[in-house]
Amino acid sequence: MGIQIGSLETRNRVFLAPMSGVTDEAFRLTAHEHGAGLVVSEMVASEELVNARPDMLRRALGAESLSPFVIQLAGRETQWMSEGARVAQDMGADIIDINMGCPAREVTGGLSGSALMRDLDHAERLVAATVAASSVPVTLKMRLGWDHGSLNAPELARRAEAAGVALVTVHGRTRCQFYGGKADWPAIARVREAISIPLIANGDGNTVADAREMLAKSGADGVMIGRGAYGRPWWPGVIAEGLDPGSGRAEPSLAEEASILALHHDRILSTHGAHHGNRIARKHIGWAIGRLAERHLLQPELAAQWRADLLRSNDNAAVARGLAALYGMVQERAAA
Repeated sequence: MGIQIGSLETRNRVFLAPMSGVTDEAFRLTAHEHGAGLVVSEMVASEELVNARPDMLRRALGAESLSPFVIQLAGRETQWMSEGARVAQDMGADIIDINMGCPAREVTGGLSGSALMRDLDHAERLVAATVAASSVPVTLKMRLGWDHGSLNAPELARRAEAAGVALVTVHGRTRCQFYGGKADWPAIARVREAISIPLIANGDGNTVADAREMLAKSGADGVMIGRGAYGRPWWPGVIAEGLDPGSGRAEPSLAEEASILALHHDRILSTHGAHHGNRIARKHIGWAIGRLAERHLLQPELAAQWRADLLRSNDNAAVARGLAALYGMVQERAAA
């Protein structure tokens, strides 16, 4: 059971959310291979993409390995959103996603991301300009509103659909909540009432049970998994399989987890280089260790020791061996 986005159909209805500093090409490819219905790039600043800033070009990698290939654009000026959309298509984008949901101060301070929900007329102009410049489907990600005094996601979604957007994703928090509190899935249902295009619910979807409840309370067509995929890029595929058997992937064994994480580690180093990749890999390895502790497969004090050993090392080969040794130890203990 996939989601129709313009002329494209996804493999299932569980997507991987765009996350700055997380969903680089290495993470997206690994999630895609393990069953995510759709994976979205890190937020790419449209003006900087047009001007070929190296870090933005790196964020927009993936055309050769991902299909459909989605680039998320952010910006506050119609000129740069239009030109950014053209560049993204030249880089192979099959779908362009517009970011109106990022709550980070450095983004909203520049009047991009969720700050655009404070001026729906301007937001609508940006959407229209992006759609007009695109020959591929355009989607939109937003929050419920700037704060609880302006829950205007239904109105923005309605305007976006009228402007030609093919799918809307709503994170069930306001910008002022950042990631605090609990995502309000029933509030997303008001967006469902406002539009006829596909709707994706996002926020706090960590388990198959969560995903079912999100769908039931929001009326959405699918769910988007963000922080729930930290340390386990296979997780969107596992949730998809739980919702619709045959559409995703079964939960991997510990041995399979070890292999996936080893491959992901290699890809990080290939994408970012040995030095920078070492630092990027640390957070992913730290999250993976945390997941083992969360499942009571690793005692807290041992988890802390493994973090100290693996996250301080600049020797990538030693880190790879250590990760394999950690999983070997965990497997032995689980089998005992």
